[in-house]
Amino acid sequence: MMDSSGAAQIILASASPRRRELLQQICVQAKVQSVDIDESQKQNESVNDYVERLAMEKARRGFDTISNEKKLPVLGSDTIVEIDGEVLGKPENRQHAKEMLMKLSGKNHEVHTSVAIVTHDKSVMMTSSSQVEFKRLEADEIDRYLASGEADDKAGAYAIQGIAAQFVKNINGSFSGVMGLPLYETVELLKRCGVTPLDHTTHQAINQTINQT
Repeated sequence: MMDSSGAAQIILASASPRRRELLQQICVQAKVQSVDIDESQKQNESVNDYVERLAMEKARRGFDTISNEKKLPVLGSDTIVEIDGEVLGKPENRQHAKEMLMKLSGKNHEVHTSVAIVTHDKSVMMTSSSQVEFKRLEADEIDRYLASGEADDKAGAYAIQGIAAQFVKNINGSFSGVMGLPLYETVELLKRCGVTPLDHTTHQAINQTINQT
């Protein structure tokens, strides 16, 4: 589906501003509508099954509940940080965030992001997993970072696109996936659903249209 500017259009079943910004980067205009699902991990559920289930549940819930007269594809996504088999979700408070960052300090961890798209006739999904290496963090570094507020609602208590970029020694995988929406996988899924993001020649005009909405 295209709008009057030629921009691809979808519904994003997420309130994440990062995901909307990443979609804009590939010239996809998203109507943002958050959905509520139970995000707790099931007993004996693997990390991969967990993140994929959440992404698909968000997309399906969005497709079933969001007003969608144009029958736009609905995209759901979820990101999980894993270290030594332990899932690090969003911190409950800053003390919890501090404990997470101490666990990540000086170690490698994995970031799994699943993307699911639901249309009137299909449901598709892909998952990106990346390895991230943190430098050893000093206690005062962690305290200053927590004081910034950036960690408050982030999986694993950090945002790689923000201040926490200085903590990352190495990344093997998808930078956009660690941010919350792997763009390669997202584009592949959109194409399978009949949505083709436009090339850079129309990028400026589309961004002007998006910024006016």
